Amino acid sequence: MQSNTTPSKIDEQKLHDFMQKAVGDIASTLSAMLLIIGDRLGFYKAMAESGKPTTSEELAKKTNTNERLVREWLANQAAGGYITYNASDGKYTLPPEQAMALAYENSPVYIHGAYQAIRSYFKDEDKFVEMFKTGKGLRWGEHHHDLFEGTAKFFKPNYVGNLVSSWIPSLDGAEEKLKQGAKVADIGCGYGISTILMAKAYPNSKFYGFDNHGPSIEQAKDQVRKEEEKEGGRIGNVEFSSISANDQSIGNDYDLITFFDCLHDMGDPIGAMKFAKQSLKPDGTCMIIEPMANGKVEENLNVVGRTFYAASTLVCVPNSLADNGPALGAQAGEKRIKEIVEAAGFTKFRRATQTPFNIIYEAKP
Repeated sequence: MQSNTTPSKIDEQKLHDFMQKAVGDIASTLSAMLLIIGDRLGFYKAMAESGKPTTSEELAKKTNTNERLVREWLANQAAGGYITYNASDGKYTLPPEQAMALAYENSPVYIHGAYQAIRSYFKDEDKFVEMFKTGKGLRWGEHHHDLFEGTAKFFKPNYVGNLVSSWIPSLDGAEEKLKQGAKVADIGCGYGISTILMAKAYPNSKFYGFDNHGPSIEQAKDQVRKEEEKEGGRIGNVEFSSISANDQSIGNDYDLITFFDCLHDMGDPIGAMKFAKQSLKPDGTCMIIEPMANGKVEENLNVVGRTFYAASTLVCVPNSLADNGPALGAQAGEKRIKEIVEAAGFTKFRRATQTPFNIIYEAKP
């Protein structure tokens, strides 16, 4: 097999187009660290709070940082379209639309969690290389801790913007039960973002968050304490436990069981769904939130599919492989998820609603 050779026939325009794309990816990759720095040092928040055009001197003074480096950072951000630059006065502005994504943590489009997760990927490079060689996979808990916190931050805006306002209302009869008083299990709850959001929205119901990653459960409990301190009251209708998805101690008689962006990661998704079915009341509901995906690879060859295939390669598939699972992947698609649900014994399955990034499925016994 030959290597280091140049193909005999080259379409110069195709080569040019590809190199433009590659340079764009290089620019994005390099700039990712600058977004992380901008978040950590409060550059975006300072610009958003000011609400006015700023110079590098003014931003450096406000954030107690080095002006020369801030000057270079601002130019990079302007080149990428994250901020704007006015050549006539040499000032930079963070537009309100970008501020929603970059400066406000409670915004439904806040994106910095994704960059923290990306940072974890580079720290785990050697583990990934070994994983590819052996095929043994890599469990969630074996990743760098930035992945756990970054993932929670990444998912939170989407949950804040959609969970209570549209996802739960899209389920048949579930919202009314939650308002009156229901028993809910949130499987694979991670840092408990989804669990706490539901608990605060439906105070008459009781919520149980379960995850087999102990450090995440400790963070979920800590998050409850922070929410209580911030709001000056106790959130008494939520509990968290470090338990796997098919542990008998989860209990039964649930009105609603949820799987937020986790079913496709599991080593035994059919077993988890079987246990969910056993744990539901006869008229209960299972809500499964999965990444947006079409059924065929060629239908996912877009920016959303590219993002999810990357995360799936490094996180989702390896976690399932570590337990000799089916490795559904983040782009499993509706047909595959339906097969899992029906194999577990559920008789009703439908796509309840969707967003550009998620599909919300409803399953009933």
